[in-house]
Amino acid sequence: NALQAPPPIKHDSDDDSYEVLDLTEYARRHHWWNRLFGRSSGPIVEKYSVATQIVMGGVTGWCAGFLFQKVGKLAATAVGGGFLLLQIASHSGYVQVDWKRVEKDVNKAKKQLKKRANKAAPEINTLIEESTEFIKQNIVVSSGFVGGFLLGLAS
Repeated sequence: NALQAPPPIKHDSDDDSYEVLDLTEYARRHHWWNRLFGRSSGPIVEKYSVATQIVMGGVTGWCAGFLFQKVGKLAATAVGGGFLLLQIASHSGYVQVDWKRVEKDVNKAKKQLKKRANKAAPEINTLIEESTEFIKQNIVVSSGFVGGFLLGLAS
């Protein structure tokens, strides 16, 4: 059976005998994804041809780029439109904006963001390292994704 543990190591003590299971060796030989997806699963490099990897990366990249473009346009329109309406309402006398208070609140928010960014730096570095390692292991799919993403942004 593929999910059997390695034979336990028996140690005798004065009173009892006990078993030691080497979990690191077990985990090294039985990856969790093998149980979920079967023995043939693993890095994409081992399973598909270069052409298939480029197409898969390109298609997913194009979809991500296209969605990124549409959502970005929508967000820019919403923010710009809201600011425009606020300026028109302020100029017409409907709304009185205390710009000194706005500036003070923005500066306060900047300071809080800097504090949080300094605390989050180790997690961000770990994420960057993991992403870099993934890209190195799947360079063909990653390059297809980048190309597709740029095409999706342009379409």
